[in-house]
Amino acid sequence: MFRRRVFCLAALLAAAGGAAAQTPPLRELHGALDAWAEPGLALAWAIARGKREDDTQVLIRIEADPQRHARIAAQGRDPFGGAAVELLAPTANPGVLTLRLPRKQFSEHPRTELRFYAPGANEAAVLVYYLGVPDTTPESASDGEATQDLKERLSRARQRMP
Repeated sequence: MFRRRVFCLAALLAAAGGAAAQTPPLRELHGALDAWAEPGLALAWAIARGKREDDTQVLIRIEADPQRHARIAAQGRDPFGGAAVELLAPTANPGVLTLRLPRKQFSEHPRTELRFYAPGANEAAVLVYYLGVPDTTPESASDGEATQDLKERLSRARQRMP
């Protein structure tokens, strides 16, 4: 009888410990806007035109709270064939990060997945994905203009947060 109670207690403790160790499910968000914000995370897109199309870059500015999102990663995917390219390996979150990608990258891998990892987590907690460059993404004549525009639009997106 005593052994049975010990066994049951051990089983209950193991189950409770296993439940606590489970990671919460991945929160997937479909990014549709060229500038978007929620508490602790903000994203904006811009295009810096080059002299030639091959020089044109897509900029994605990410402002993320490192206390919530310790690491960031990005992938480009072909939604039809499934092929993926790593755009940013899981990297310590510096707080503000701008991805600079050649616009031609989006012709073969139009789905962009931005992954955000909680501190100490091996799996992403948040995935924000875009199916191509958002239609409303503004184009600028220079990198400096695009960078300034990103900052202003992120500020406005934060003001619209609930």
